[in-house]
Amino acid sequence: MNTKRLVFSFMIALVGLTTIAQNRPNGREQMLKDIKANYTKEEVMVPMRDGVKLHTSIYTPKDSTERHPILMLRTAYGTGSGPDSFPFGKLSAQSNFGKAKYIIVEQDVRGRAPSEGDYELIRPLNKNIKVRTGKKALKDKVNIDEATDTYDTVEWLIHHTWSNGNVGCSGISLDGFYATMAASSAHPALKAVSPQAPVTDYFRGDDRHHNGAFTFLQTVNYLPTMEGERMGRGVTPLIVKNDVYQDYLKLGTFADADKLIGPTVPMWNNIREHPDFDAFWQEHDARTSCYNLKPAMLVVGGTYDSEDCYGAWGTYEAIKKQSPETELYLAFGPWYHGGWSRRGYSSLGNVYFGEKASDYFLDEIEYPFFRYYLEGKGEKPNTVSIYYSGANKWEFYNNWPVNNVNFTPYYIHANGKVDTTAPVEMNSKTSYYSDLSAPVPFTGVPVRSRTTSYMTDDQRFAAARPDVITFCSDVLTDSVQLGGPIDVELFTSMTGSDADFIVKVIDVYPENFNYPREVAQKMPQYNMSGYQLMVRGEVFRGRYREGFDKPQAFVPNQVTPVNFRLYDVAHTFAPGHKIMIQIHSTWFPLIDRNPQQFINTYTATKDDLKNETISIYHQQGAASRVILPVIKK
Repeated sequence: MNTKRLVFSFMIALVGLTTIAQNRPNGREQMLKDIKANYTKEEVMVPMRDGVKLHTSIYTPKDSTERHPILMLRTAYGTGSGPDSFPFGKLSAQSNFGKAKYIIVEQDVRGRAPSEGDYELIRPLNKNIKVRTGKKALKDKVNIDEATDTYDTVEWLIHHTWSNGNVGCSGISLDGFYATMAASSAHPALKAVSPQAPVTDYFRGDDRHHNGAFTFLQTVNYLPTMEGERMGRGVTPLIVKNDVYQDYLKLGTFADADKLIGPTVPMWNNIREHPDFDAFWQEHDARTSCYNLKPAMLVVGGTYDSEDCYGAWGTYEAIKKQSPETELYLAFGPWYHGGWSRRGYSSLGNVYFGEKASDYFLDEIEYPFFRYYLEGKGEKPNTVSIYYSGANKWEFYNNWPVNNVNFTPYYIHANGKVDTTAPVEMNSKTSYYSDLSAPVPFTGVPVRSRTTSYMTDDQRFAAARPDVITFCSDVLTDSVQLGGPIDVELFTSMTGSDADFIVKVIDVYPENFNYPREVAQKMPQYNMSGYQLMVRGEVFRGRYREGFDKPQAFVPNQVTPVNFRLYDVAHTFAPGHKIMIQIHSTWFPLIDRNPQQFINTYTATKDDLKNETISIYHQQGAASRVILPVIKK
């Protein structure tokens, strides 16, 4: 089934351009007319080495005075068929690639849309492939993967298009995974690749799990649209009637959702059958492909990406470590999933990030990267480009994390304070009761889906709950710039045998805060006084404190360390603001409810859900703290 790309948020560039077009009379029709005047579309079935043919749409400039570089997207979401189906986001007059007259190629991966073969979500590199490149490799009629399909496609394209022989590849989210795999193809014509928010590790950080905790709402929404008997329709209409919080409480647990989804969704079955980080998940970690990469690499991600923020940071780190000779670039901004590809991106929810948050990336980072390696023109972009929320400005480095970062412990205290001094108290803790019949919601208002803006929602709704404990610094007299990963070191005890820990680092705005008039005119009418902006929030399933492949029960009422890492941040706390730390144990239905006993979460029923009291210690010998990456001035 051809799942339309407009359904998915990471094709946001097309959405943005369509919106612009709709502001003009017959805007879409005129855009299509303009594109057709400059481009010719051809749909072909490109043969792979094993005889399978993949549906490929090729958009070639009508200007034949010179040969053109190729920019390719491989996708599982449908390229679109027919004479009026064009990728507006890449070919319009507003696109750098359209202006530069690139050949744009979009290909449906195996088993999707008209492409032949069997579809496999996040197909890993095939370890049985001994030779990947050259004529000998093309004779292998059995062993294939996404990298060999990329190689075979590039080989076909350079012989069947009016190209200059240089090929680039890009993709967002799942398509970012295909871009990572493309880099492993080692085809000599593939010169530049940009995995953007790439799916990387489905267990430890991306999409399906975060730190071993199952992403209930997102996964139930997504997987049945991609695979199985309800492909393209999903099961959400069977569940959500009014509000996801109430409706998912009525639904229950993974086991209850399993009855709706059924046995025809392969990845759903894999989640059920592989509850821990075993060989299956290890094999499907895309970082195993990040060795000896030949193309230049531009890794892109958003600090407010709720889906694959982990994947972007993880892919960058893997390439830097495992492929040190690769020319590697990193770009991160305060974007939601795919927001960097939308011109005019300046805010998310109620929070303003600045007018250059996306346009600078498109014009000064992404296009110059491809221009340099595919056209042989211009200059390389900065090696590391990071946009800091709070300060709302770009900064540029040679490496990440930056050399002048000072990892500074911020301790929590019995009086609800946060500071950089270790506690001197003895026998000191803060406790809360985790009631699974009334879990902490992920947003403070009723919603019918997982919103992108929950990442910037005002967290006062959570701070007011008795099952959320909050610690806050004094008013800052100077700015505090954070750039890098956040480490969490908790000391905890509980009356049960397992628990989740959600830790949030929050920027508390002053009570008298107001946006400047020119900003306020662009923003929703919302009072930002005292606003609690979540700079980073993440969950950790406590049973994995000794390793994701080594689940262990907690001993009831025994003080136990739980250490984990939050994703990197790039944010500046301004003078007059405060630094807040929130801790709780449910985040529903964003994350499924840990039964709070050491049993298989995926077979747990409603009757298996147990309430418990959880304590966080702030005393000598058990000093809970969050280690912030403070950039020294």
